[in-house]
Amino acid sequence: MSLSLILTSLLLANPLILLSGYVSLGNSFPQPLTDEEEATLLELYEAGSQQAKDLLVEHNLRLVAHIAKKYTGNGRSSDDLISIGTIGLIKAVNTYKRGKSVRLATYAAKCIENEILMHIRASKKLRSEVSLNEPLGTDKDGNEISFNDILGSDDDSIIDDLEYQFQVKKLYHAIDTLLTPRERTVIQLRFGLSGCDCQTQFEVAERLGISRSYVSRIEKKAVSKLKTAFQDDI
Repeated sequence: MSLSLILTSLLLANPLILLSGYVSLGNSFPQPLTDEEEATLLELYEAGSQQAKDLLVEHNLRLVAHIAKKYTGNGRSSDDLISIGTIGLIKAVNTYKRGKSVRLATYAAKCIENEILMHIRASKKLRSEVSLNEPLGTDKDGNEISFNDILGSDDDSIIDDLEYQFQVKKLYHAIDTLLTPRERTVIQLRFGLSGCDCQTQFEVAERLGISRSYVSRIEKKAVSKLKTAFQDDI
């Protein structure tokens, strides 16, 4: 079976498999289409040709790789970004209409970059979210203790377990001595401490008259300080 037939069959089964197909077969991406070739394939695709669509995607993969390369680094995998960018390319081909004032490649470049940027932003947001299950330290038996373990303990269990009672005291001491007034307020409101009700970042932001992203940054910094307190003796 020829290379073109292999790639076409892969693309029909799953467009993203096409990328791994090129890598595993050791081939570079196809050359960009000429204006005439692109116009012909667009006309065929609008007439219902799936093969024309596949070729439009295939011959713009070089563009995906070029854009993805700009954002590679800082722990981001080139292969992952190319996969994400290919999704943007497919969306571009799906929504592009002949008669636009720009070529498909120009239109697709914006869609590819937007898809990659949305992925990067989503990844950053995920990393910035504070995990209440992240270990803060260990108890006397060497078991990991998380922020959630301490805040989630009911009154009876705290009284029955002196170790946890000590951890709670240590937590409040750290809040009072290590955090700035604003950090203390954010933590109290976010996690329902000192008689406060638990509130979302949006609710805290509205109450303090600041942005939600600023609340997130304050919260992250405050929890980092508290985590340090559980790693070292106060």
